[in-house]
Amino acid sequence: VQLQASGGGLVQTGGSLRLSCVASGRTFRDWDMGWFRQAPGKEREFVACMRYSGGTTIYANSVKGRFTISRDNAKNTAYLQMNSLNPDDTAVYYCAATPRVAYSGLAQPSSYNYWGQGTLVTVSS
Repeated sequence: VQLQASGGGLVQTGGSLRLSCVASGRTFRDWDMGWFRQAPGKEREFVACMRYSGGTTIYANSVKGRFTISRDNAKNTAYLQMNSLNPDDTAVYYCAATPRVAYSGLAQPSSYNYWGQGTLVTVSS
């Protein structure tokens, strides 16, 4: 299983970006998908996740109302639409995937078996 994240870049405060994560494998529809981020000098933190079915989404409080996670199973792709970006959102963003996991584990990095290489998002003030 391989995950390829893309879509990062430099954006001004208030701007938007959409990250994509393309997954290999024919069982994408059975995977829970997550987005995490890691800022310089900080630990990796949860951003958002979506159940394999698309029926459940969870967001970190810091991004709630600004970020939207989605998926297109036909394209083996997960997305993270990021709006109203601010400098605190600057980080390397990682997508992650795992076979169906317990609800309590959805926001935990340790629950995810597969990780993309990361894409850098820089928000200038």
